[in-house]
Amino acid sequence: MRIASYVFNGEPGVGLVSGDGLSVTPLALDHAARQIGVQAVIDLLAAGGRLAEAGAPLPLADVVLRAPLPRPRRNLWCVGRNYHAHAKELSESVFKDNDADPQSWPIVFTKVPECVVGPRAQVLLPTGVSEQIDYEAELGVVIGKAGKNISRGAALDYVFGYTVINDVTARDVQMRHQQWDMGKSFDTFCPMGPWIVTADEFDGTRTRVRCWVNGELRQDGLTENMIFDIPSLIETISRGITLYPGDVIATGTPAGVGMGMKPARYLAAGDVVRVEIDGLGAIENAFVQEQA
Repeated sequence: MRIASYVFNGEPGVGLVSGDGLSVTPLALDHAARQIGVQAVIDLLAAGGRLAEAGAPLPLADVVLRAPLPRPRRNLWCVGRNYHAHAKELSESVFKDNDADPQSWPIVFTKVPECVVGPRAQVLLPTGVSEQIDYEAELGVVIGKAGKNISRGAALDYVFGYTVINDVTARDVQMRHQQWDMGKSFDTFCPMGPWIVTADEFDGTRTRVRCWVNGELRQDGLTENMIFDIPSLIETISRGITLYPGDVIATGTPAGVGMGMKPARYLAAGDVVRVEIDGLGAIENAFVQEQA
């Protein structure tokens, strides 16, 4: 299934996207459930419930897609330095104070839920705060059932589905602090979407992640080239910590970020960033200057 959160005629909805991507069929959920987007579906299925359709399909062109999880219930789990080439390109900057062996342990940080925006929403460049805004195309893993101390062998059984994420980053803020959360968590710094594809229809361990800036291909990586694969990430993050339905893990970005170029090429007002993952879909966001 491809499950989307959207707005139609001013009202929130959650529905099933057709195979051709041209329409969305509303699901029977009350208003409060529709407000929280696909989280309501995850909760319903985790509790043993069943989905029911409600009404005729809507043309996808007539709805405004929201982030599938418009406001996650808690911080997103994020992974740094998880593709070999990306680890190399930032080895003397972002990763210089980390363990020299990138395969020792994954670097895990978080982004606040409030930074999540939709797949076509504007991203705000914070005035007077940062001059080094960067993009990071990433595969997002959405957890479908609660678990703690999950073994690597069982990890994929806990995955509800997958989505597309741009882990927007203020590099100067990231570098000046001794942790990354602040440089990652500005308002609008996590475009997500365009929907969630359930794990029975998509293999996140074998797909391709790409990113374009103003039509120029900057990132192109295969998830097979992750340093820590998805089962390893779930195993690590769940050690002593309970993961809950709707939790999101952003699995890291391939090489080609703006900071890694020589000279560095950061984003500016008017830039448009497109992130696409084979089999999932694409998000595309314009970057605009925040008004003081």
